[in-house]
Amino acid sequence: MNVALLCPGQGAQKVGMGKDLAEAFSAARDTFAAIDAALGIQLSRVMWEGPDELLTRTDHAQPAILAHSAAVWAVVAKKLAGRVAAAAGHSLGEYSAYVAAGLLTPEDAALLVRRRGELMNDAGQARPGSMAAVLGLATERVTEVCASASRAQSVVVAANLNAPDQTVISGDPDAVTRAGESLKAAGAKRVIPLKVSGAFHSPLMAPAREGLTAALTAAPAREPAFPVVANATAQPVRDAATARVQLAAQLTSPVRWVECTRRLHEIASAGGAPTFVEIGPGNVLTGLAKRIVPGVACVTLGTAPEVRAFLEAA
Repeated sequence: MNVALLCPGQGAQKVGMGKDLAEAFSAARDTFAAIDAALGIQLSRVMWEGPDELLTRTDHAQPAILAHSAAVWAVVAKKLAGRVAAAAGHSLGEYSAYVAAGLLTPEDAALLVRRRGELMNDAGQARPGSMAAVLGLATERVTEVCASASRAQSVVVAANLNAPDQTVISGDPDAVTRAGESLKAAGAKRVIPLKVSGAFHSPLMAPAREGLTAALTAAPAREPAFPVVANATAQPVRDAATARVQLAAQLTSPVRWVECTRRLHEIASAGGAPTFVEIGPGNVLTGLAKRIVPGVACVTLGTAPEVRAFLEAA
């Protein structure tokens, strides 16, 4: 199997996540325990018991999703050794991809994404923003409408380019509202407001960038065992210095997920027909991959039964 790894981002969290993995696999259990110790909180208890409003807080949701992906990787890494051609993660999932590539330890990555979540939340408090999912309209048209809806002190941008006809917009609330109305008039099937604490992947997150850059600079990092396709550029990253730059840039740059998925497929295809393997909670990226690269083989590894079946397969 020639593998392209996918690591999910914020929104994939749910109460109970990862508990069955900890009960079934000692490697997963040890990963959760190590991350709890590094953070100085019982994150695993929040993941497994909730309440939901605590788990969905940005500073908990981000390390929780990373912990789940890291726990899956700890269990399946040996079987996939030497078979991963490249990886990509959606937003915070890019940190999980670097854990799999060996650039960051799970503990250091968890500390980074918690700090990232705190900084993003602070930026959202200082300048409140909003986001909305736009369905059924080409990304190019969404980008044009956002440009028209923006004003000098009220901006909206295409933030998550998730599929050719699925884009998330982000920015000042009034600009997001203006854009949403124009997008409906332009033919969007739906414009769905999202429950977020700020305008992620937009210029409104600029105040968080200095603090995150400092945290990334201070974090130990090694050279990755395989390339990670960066959200901001859709280009493969093969060294620690570039990874730090790209992770900081990601805060205010759009997640170019369509391009990332295609680039990941291109890299992995050099060794034969690839299989996309999603590690972590949910299967959102698997669904997007099937839409972006029709016919691609996909495996989702998020639950203990899925992981066990994968390990036992030939």
